[in-house]
Amino acid sequence: MGEPTVVVHHRLHAEFAVPFPGLRRVLGPRSGLELDAGGLRVRFGPWLVETPLSNLAGAEAAGPYSALRVFGVRLSLADRGLTFGTTTRGGVCLRFREPVRGLDPWGLLRHPGLTVTVSEPELVAEAVNRIVAES
Repeated sequence: MGEPTVVVHHRLHAEFAVPFPGLRRVLGPRSGLELDAGGLRVRFGPWLVETPLSNLAGAEAAGPYSALRVFGVRLSLADRGLTFGTTTRGGVCLRFREPVRGLDPWGLLRHPGLTVTVSEPELVAEAVNRIVAES
């Protein structure tokens, strides 16, 4: 399966929705979600998830989330999905065709999905779904 024929004309950068200024400093200036012709990259402090466009399977805006289950990095024991969370307001759930590296530095644990609490989850979901539909 090759790369999709869709061309991403504009680079999409979505920052994490961070209600506390101190948290933004902890995450660092490069944290956020980037989507362009080179693929998807999501950086959350020291963690990085990246995958080519051809591995995107879809996305949905979701939330709000429980405060007990959203903040920080979290692994779902039910499906091995990964969450990078900063707010209870909501985020975007990204699905992959093939599970991706993310939580452990060796890549032994792969994730079929990633939930990120970006500031514009609907925009991210729309962009990902457009890429999937055109591929």
